[in-house]
Amino acid sequence: MYPDPMERDEVAAAHAAAIATGQAGYTDPVSGLFVLTAAYLKNRGTCCGNGCRHCPYGDRATSASS
Repeated sequence: MYPDPMERDEVAAAHAAAIATGQAGYTDPVSGLFVLTAAYLKNRGTCCGNGCRHCPYGDRATSASS
């Protein structure tokens, strides 16, 4: 998604910081969009089928809403 390694590192750091502090998500440092963490999505218990960046449900994410 982010070809620039620096951007990828920034996103990974923001995700890790949000998880470490128990936040549901973080503001993507590149796009400015709010992104839910993998921990939050897993705690929801089901896949929404929207293809979330940190979806913990893997392949089911694309077929969950079909």
